[in-house]
Amino acid sequence: MPNTALTYADLTPRLITLPGVYRPQDDTRLLADALAREPLRTDAEVVEIGTGTGALALHAAARGAKVTAVDVAWPAVLAARLNGWRHRLPLRVLHGDFATQTRGLRFDLVLANPPYVPCPDVRLPTRGAQRAWDAGTDGRAVIDRICAAAPTLLRPGGVLLMVHSAMCGAQETLGLLARQGLSAQVTAWASVPWGPVLRSRRDWLQKQGLAEDGDEREELVIIRGQYL
Repeated sequence: MPNTALTYADLTPRLITLPGVYRPQDDTRLLADALAREPLRTDAEVVEIGTGTGALALHAAARGAKVTAVDVAWPAVLAARLNGWRHRLPLRVLHGDFATQTRGLRFDLVLANPPYVPCPDVRLPTRGAQRAWDAGTDGRAVIDRICAAAPTLLRPGGVLLMVHSAMCGAQETLGLLARQGLSAQVTAWASVPWGPVLRSRRDWLQKQGLAEDGDEREELVIIRGQYL
């Protein structure tokens, strides 16, 4: 049975995080807060794209939702399965690309904390921890795919909650979702310090016009899109 009193804050201190798996950070917390504000029936079907440790999937499962979690990295899949077992919450955790693993399925809620950090290499990494953040030269390689897939993932009235950096273009995401038939808006913001990845790319980001000299903080946004 779901433990509806179990919150994201209760879950995270006891999460198993394996080497190479993205640890819950500021973006995870921002998305968890958005999830907490979202009405969710106890029989709702939820999918999390890029589950990592499974923190958000567990948060939804604790509210009674039927949750599928997907990740391209085997260590993340194993971590999410272990965390589901540890917290005694049912999760269906699948390995592979989200589009392949969800083909033919529709959900009431889609959660996504995709890779969104711009990187010099146009090719996405195929191994290593950087798979959790590197997303092509504009940071939109996975974001755009999620936007395009939203109508096939969501049931009528279903909701997409996605977090990404404002550096990637929140307005572009809103426009893409609108063209896919979703009513979309930015519902939350947070300003967080640059982490080591952004700091290591400062010169390149400035040359690309994605950062200004002296920038030390990144704005994160929550995009909420509802399929009409």
